Amino acid sequence: MHKGRTNAVPGDGNPNTYVVFVGEAPGYDEDKRGKPFVGKSGKLLNKLIEDILGLKREDVFITNVVRCRPPQNRTPDKKEIEACSHYLFEELDVIRPKLVVALGAPAAKVLLDKDEKISELRGNFYTRSDFTVFVTFHPAFVIRNPAYMEVLQEILKR
Repeated sequence: MHKGRTNAVPGDGNPNTYVVFVGEAPGYDEDKRGKPFVGKSGKLLNKLIEDILGLKREDVFITNVVRCRPPQNRTPDKKEIEACSHYLFEELDVIRPKLVVALGAPAAKVLLDKDEKISELRGNFYTRSDFTVFVTFHPAFVIRNPAYMEVLQEILKR
């Protein structure tokens, strides 16, 4: 994927935080700016972090499973995830968060090493040896499916 990218998109935020948000891959705006969650999904995520969690973007760390925008903004495939996911786990090893919020099924599958549907995983906490994972919808999904906004808000309130 690196051949088609404008910028690699590493994680961004407070490296001393207790909570990290993980998405699947950079989108168009993220590829252009080299920063995760800066487009429409990022604006929604920032609002949710502030309104529901009472935190600011600079209080948390935000990253993705892969660092480059996939062609045609598709979901990263298994080889791409395998090539990049070590960067995610290196970030998590340095930050040592207590909670990692998986935004969407691709992030949840990588963090939990499970191949289940988001409908089966969302709204639940999963304990790993190094941190707890909480699974919810990706903000982009909610933007495309506004009927799920209330569900996302209720999940995050947990």
